[in-house]
Amino acid sequence: MMRGLLVALGFLTRLPVPMGAFDDTRARSASLVWYPLVGLLIGLMLGALAWLLRDTPSLLTAAMVVLAWVALTGALHLDGLADSADAWVGGLGDREKTLAIMKDPRCGPFGVLAIVLAVLLKFAAVASLHAAPWTELILAPLLARASLVALFLTTPYVRGGGLGAALSSAPRNACAVAIAISAGFCLLGRWHGVIALAVAAVVFGLWRAACLKRLGGITGDTAGALAEMIEVAVLVALTVR
Repeated sequence: MMRGLLVALGFLTRLPVPMGAFDDTRARSASLVWYPLVGLLIGLMLGALAWLLRDTPSLLTAAMVVLAWVALTGALHLDGLADSADAWVGGLGDREKTLAIMKDPRCGPFGVLAIVLAVLLKFAAVASLHAAPWTELILAPLLARASLVALFLTTPYVRGGGLGAALSSAPRNACAVAIAISAGFCLLGRWHGVIALAVAAVVFGLWRAACLKRLGGITGDTAGALAEMIEVAVLVALTVR
C-alpha cells in the first residue's frame, strides 16, 4: 500500500519519487486510495506558503500561491480541463468526436479560455481571503482529489489502458474509507467544511451526469477537469459565503 502512496505522489505532484514505483501494477491501482492524502499535503504546503507571505500585499501573495499550486501539480488537471473544454464544445454532442478531440495534444481556444478562467478565479479567490487562509487552501485540493476517488469508484472508465484503467480496479473498501475520512475531516472545519463539502458534491454530481450522458463514463481528462472545477468552486464558495 505504501508504494501506492509513492505512485499517487509521483502522479499528482512534481515531488520526486522512485520511478520504480510505477512499474508495480498493484501499486498503480492502490494509488487511488491515497489521493485525498496527497490533496491534504498539497493544501498544507500552499497554506504554509500563504502564512509565510502573510505580510505581503494580498495580490502578490495570491499570485505566488497560485504559481506554486500550478508548479507543484505540474498543471496536470489544468491540462484535463483544457482538453475537456475543447472536446465538449467541439464534439457537438457526439461521443466519438468528443473522445477524438480529447486525444488531440493541441490546445484549442476553448481550452485556453478554460485555463485562463480557472487560474483567474483561483487568483481572485485567494486574494480575497484573509492573510493566512489555511482552511480554504486545505479543503480545495483535498476535496478535489477525494472527488476523483469517488469518480473512479462509481463511474465506468471508457478508455483502455493507462493509469485510469488501473485506477478503476482500485480496492473499493479502502477507497470508501478514504472518502469517508475526507468528509469527516471537512466537517472539522465547521461551516467552512460543510459549505465546501456541499459545493464539491454538487459539482461532482453535475459533472458526472454530464460525462455519463455524453460519453457513457469518464476519461483521465474529464477526471482532471472535475478536480479543477471543484478546486475553483470551493475557493469561490468560501470567499463569497
